[in-house]
Amino acid sequence: MRLSQEDHAKVTAAVAAAEQATNGEIVTIVARRSDAYHDVGLHWAILAMLLVLALLATFPSAVDAVHLLTGGSWNEHVSTATALTVATILSVVAFLLVRYLLALPTLRMALTPGATKTRRVHARALTLFRASAEHRTVAATGVLLYLSLDEHRAEIVADAGIHSRVSPDVWGHAMAVLLAAVKDGRPGDGMAAAVEEIGVVLAEHFPRTGTNPNELPDRLIEL
Repeated sequence: MRLSQEDHAKVTAAVAAAEQATNGEIVTIVARRSDAYHDVGLHWAILAMLLVLALLATFPSAVDAVHLLTGGSWNEHVSTATALTVATILSVVAFLLVRYLLALPTLRMALTPGATKTRRVHARALTLFRASAEHRTVAATGVLLYLSLDEHRAEIVADAGIHSRVSPDVWGHAMAVLLAAVKDGRPGDGMAAAVEEIGVVLAEHFPRTGTNPNELPDRLIEL
């Protein structure tokens, strides 16, 4: 999925429209992914290595078979040193094979547990919120809408002024419309729809008063 210039314009317009009715400020950020998950590839490679050792311990005759392939004979006794050498070589081969296979981002992403993706997306959203919205408005009324495309996950993070008056479950509908559109291959439409829903909540709890200067950028930020 990619966001076009039209998508950027659509989301920016949605933010500007939503902020017309509220003192709240909405920041929108889209990232290709929230983490490279290289540690996940390493964990799978270590698991493959341990699995090879476990299989050799369960089926020790496999050591004899490998020994035959390297020029040994049926009558030759496989020493402990030879058996350990074979086990070490096979486990290293398994480790390197899986490690290089999972160097492919698509495969690594597919084998990353969903809970891990959720934690990493949440952590990235908090980091970006602190950098882009937290305490950057006079009344602490900033909201970050963050979408991580490859994980198909999103986060809404609210500043202290909003968090104290709006419970997290209120954002559920905004998240639902966003993720439904992402699954349908329309991330721009989903972001714009979610912004509209966030604007409704902000207008209810923080209606526009006074001049209400635009304290945070309306444009969609794509990382």
